[in-house]
Amino acid sequence: MASSETARHRRLKTLALAWAQAGGFAICAAEVRVPRSGYRADVAAYAPARRDRAEARTAIFECKQARSDLLKDAHAEAATHARLAELTERRRALEQLLAVHRPDLRRGEALWPEFDAWDFSGLEHRAYRGVLDELETVQRRVLHGTKFSKLFRYRCADFLYLVVEENIFAEAEIPAGWGLLVRADDGLRLARAPANLDATAAQRTALLESIAQVATRAANRADGVEPSPSEVTEMDGDEEVRDAG
Repeated sequence: MASSETARHRRLKTLALAWAQAGGFAICAAEVRVPRSGYRADVAAYAPARRDRAEARTAIFECKQARSDLLKDAHAEAATHARLAELTERRRALEQLLAVHRPDLRRGEALWPEFDAWDFSGLEHRAYRGVLDELETVQRRVLHGTKFSKLFRYRCADFLYLVVEENIFAEAEIPAGWGLLVRADDGLRLARAPANLDATAAQRTALLESIAQVATRAANRADGVEPSPSEVTEMDGDEEVRDAG
C-alpha cells in the first residue's frame, strides 16, 4: 500500500471489496498486478464458474477519490497520440529554423551542413523549450496515462468498474465501457453497468494467479513467514507498476 494513500481512497477500496463479494466475486484482493497491462488494480476479483454459468468471471475496480485523480488516468488515447505527433512536427520545424539562425550550434561532425547534427541542449529559446516540455509531458502520458483505455482494449477482465466519490465527475469523463460505482453513505451504488468484455480464459486465470499471490503475501505477513526467493522476485517486479495506478 502506498504511504501517500489517503483514508478516503482506502475506504473506496474496502467498499469495492465488499461490493464484489456481495455480487458473487468470492475471490478478491486489493493492489493486484494486472497481467499484460503493466498496471496495478486497486481491487481485482474472480467469480468461479457455477451451475448456471459455465465460465468464470473477473472484474477490476479503480478507485478515484477526486476529479483530478480521475482525469489523470482518463486521457483519450487517440487525442494524446495526435497531440504527440503535432508536437513532434512542431519541434522538427523549430529546429530547422533554429539551424538557419544559429549556425554556431552545428556539431561539425559532417562535411556538408545538411548532413550535420545540431546541439540544441543548451539553447535558451522560450518557444522551443515550451514545445520540449509539453512533448515530454505528452510522451509520459502515452506511456503511463492511458490506463483506462488500455485495460479496456486488452480485455484485462470481463468487467471494469470505476469507483468514485459522489459528484467528482462529468458523465462525458467516464471511460467508455467502464461501469460506475458511486459511494452512497457506507456502500456503493451502481450508476452505470459495464460492458461485458468477455476476457479470455487465459487472462482470467492469470488474474486469479495475481490475486492468489497478493493473498499469499498477506498471509505470510500475518503469520511472520519470510517470503521465498521467488516471491521476492515477483515483489521486485511489482515495484515497476506500483505508481502506474
